[in-house]
Amino acid sequence: MKDEQPVGKRDRQEAILQIVRSDRVSSQMELRKLLAARGMEVTQATLSRDLRDLRIVKVPRAKGGGCYTLPSDWEHAPSLEALLPNLFVSAEGTGNLLVLCTLTGGAQAVALGIDGEAWPEVLGTIAGDDTILLILREPEALETVRARIREIARRP
Repeated sequence: MKDEQPVGKRDRQEAILQIVRSDRVSSQMELRKLLAARGMEVTQATLSRDLRDLRIVKVPRAKGGGCYTLPSDWEHAPSLEALLPNLFVSAEGTGNLLVLCTLTGGAQAVALGIDGEAWPEVLGTIAGDDTILLILREPEALETVRARIREIARRP
């Protein structure tokens, strides 16, 4: 049995930054394997928190799929007006919840764009790979936000 020392958060996050800078990582599973190769076993929940803390997001690539990207790369990424027409699939909601579907790999970039707009009606977003949950402050804002998204996406 090896005498391995636990890896600290700072060391783990530095390793994540190094990996994302040097490799095109397309999934958390792949990132976990790359960390394990460096002797750093990490749970999916811890990795998700680290990615959020480091502001690393998965952005779509021109040829499909997506890869994790550092904040310095996406902070100057295309605007919501450039993303939505290409990535929007649908928007359906009820009450104060709106579910926005995108092409595979597009949800995080679009959610970031929505967060960056700081719409007063939106309390927050939660993004997966192709789905975003928008939590609205009031149910009455549902149609306004859905219409705004469809307009930006250039969909009737």
